[in-house]
Amino acid sequence: MSAADLIDAVRDDQQTELSRIGSSKTLYADTRGEMEPADFFADAAADAADRRGATGPADRDFLLYEMLADLDSTVERLGGFVGWTLVDKKIKEQHTGFFTGQADPQTASTFRSAGDDIEALREDAADLLDDACADDADWDAAEAAALDVVRAAYDDYVETLEDLGVNPKNVC
Repeated sequence: MSAADLIDAVRDDQQTELSRIGSSKTLYADTRGEMEPADFFADAAADAADRRGATGPADRDFLLYEMLADLDSTVERLGGFVGWTLVDKKIKEQHTGFFTGQADPQTASTFRSAGDDIEALREDAADLLDDACADDADWDAAEAAALDVVRAAYDDYVETLEDLGVNPKNVC
């Protein structure tokens, strides 16, 4: 196996989940239903800060960082990081599309650049995985960690939308 094979396997295995995470409902979930562009950043930032406290659900990024910290080996952490990049790239694509639709090319460009940065990070992690994985057991551990991270992000996405009264599984 190679890192490219692992990335393809995770994308194939989690195709539906990644597609849903990359839908417009992600923005709705991230902003708790507040879709006005003027308030988008302020509300999302304040909400994320509030949710990082002990009393509320974890912010998606915070949840993913916690998961990565809980992984034991280098190959698991690299695999988990690759999973995170797959999720975050989908989210950045949705943000780019949203601000393009709002005729805000500067903000859309910011998210497009951030998505490019995520792809570069994924490539770096893939290179490190190719070097770090010595056998099939390492590749299996890396793939399992990547899948776990994507599943955790998806579960958080579903839970958030359900809390908002939205069916997360209908994607147009």
